Amino acid sequence: MIRKLYDFLFNRYGAQHWWPCRTGRRWEIIVGAILTQNCAWRNVERALYQLEQARLDTPETILSTAPELLEQAIRPAGFFRQKSLYLREAAAFFPNCEAELLAPSTPEDLRRKRELLLSRRGIGRETADSILLYAFNQPIFVIDAYTRRIAARHLGWDAALPYDELQARFTRELPRDARIFNEYHALLVRHCKESCRKSACGDACRDWDHNR
Repeated sequence: MIRKLYDFLFNRYGAQHWWPCRTGRRWEIIVGAILTQNCAWRNVERALYQLEQARLDTPETILSTAPELLEQAIRPAGFFRQKSLYLREAAAFFPNCEAELLAPSTPEDLRRKRELLLSRRGIGRETADSILLYAFNQPIFVIDAYTRRIAARHLGWDAALPYDELQARFTRELPRDARIFNEYHALLVRHCKESCRKSACGDACRDWDHNR
């Protein structure tokens, strides 16, 4: 059923070409993944634009700028004082382990890389997995609120399943391929925004339920 849903969504929406940032640079993806916590993506885009305009778009410039200037730049993303601390820690951390995170991974390697990210302040499971998948092309499936909504409505799963269990269900049924994990998550987001909304289901949802 998981692969059938992927095929349905891909046929419906086509390739999504994610991560949805302006430049596709690795550091911008990391920053976006941190800023999007408890924040709509449109506000993250505003913060990313302001960081670029203020020339605070590299780890080096973030570490060298005054805290109040960084906070002002990311204010649209909310929780700006807290997130400025997270960004400073990320700026000090990621340049030193970039090669390690980019290297191909066995499942055990990937578990260690994930634990390394989870040990950093401000990086939880969804943020860590987004960074590993989208910034470092590692084969890990991202679970978010959209994934839970579709799993409950269209796969018949309990929306309250623990994060790691829900992730494992997708991972077991799919090839261990970062490109597929990337595309699948992007398609789930697209489907929720266009049809599987929080308050109601649209035509694409009804088509899936009718044909599955």
